[in-house]
Amino acid sequence: MIEEVFATGDSLMHRLDPRVRILAALAYSIPVALVSRPIPMILALVLSILITALARLQVKALFKRLIVVNSIILLFWIVVPFTFDGETIFEIGPLAATREGIIYAASVTIKSNAIFLAFLALVATMPVAAAGHAMQGLGFPVKVVTLLLLTYRYVFVIEEEYNRLLRAIRIRGFKARTSLHTYRTYAYLIGMLFVRSWDRAERVHQAMKCRGFEGKFYCLTQYRVSLEDIFFSVAMSVGVCAIGMTEWMIAIH
Repeated sequence: MIEEVFATGDSLMHRLDPRVRILAALAYSIPVALVSRPIPMILALVLSILITALARLQVKALFKRLIVVNSIILLFWIVVPFTFDGETIFEIGPLAATREGIIYAASVTIKSNAIFLAFLALVATMPVAAAGHAMQGLGFPVKVVTLLLLTYRYVFVIEEEYNRLLRAIRIRGFKARTSLHTYRTYAYLIGMLFVRSWDRAERVHQAMKCRGFEGKFYCLTQYRVSLEDIFFSVAMSVGVCAIGMTEWMIAIH
């Protein structure tokens, strides 16, 4: 189940306008993804840590998510240093790790963590509904916003339906084993889940049309840009410019 662990709180990030946070996350992640020098990457990581500290996220939940992300990045360290052309640093049997491969894997690690922390602090601190309405206020396509909100709403319904089907087969004595019967049972289970999801979608669509739904959700909250939003936007702009200027100054030297 998708949990909004960081969506509640009273930190600076939680008080900011959701539109400002989404714009800040996008404007920050693009230049961070494009930098290629170590110093700008480290500056970006420090800035992301500072933003995360201002968001006052739950430490345990934060580290759980960092472990998941860095477990995926670990695959880069297993493959990239040994497949990248360049100066050999050390060898493990027939495999040779290159300096360029290690530098590239390190850059991916730093930039990925910087962007991930920034998105956690800026985007994960708002409910999905607020994010959808903020995207709509920023001019994102209405169909994309509607799809996001409906997907988030009904992913829990589908999970509940899956658990109901799973309980039904277990009551009938099903036990998962490495056998053709088990594979066939899970195939039937997934197929039935698709059928019931389609049926539920049709009924929900008809119910929404009966209530006058015209393809757009209306937000009852009026978002207003405050002084905090302006100060934060200026601070983020200065941080992004500092990262970009550092990259540019190193490049020209």
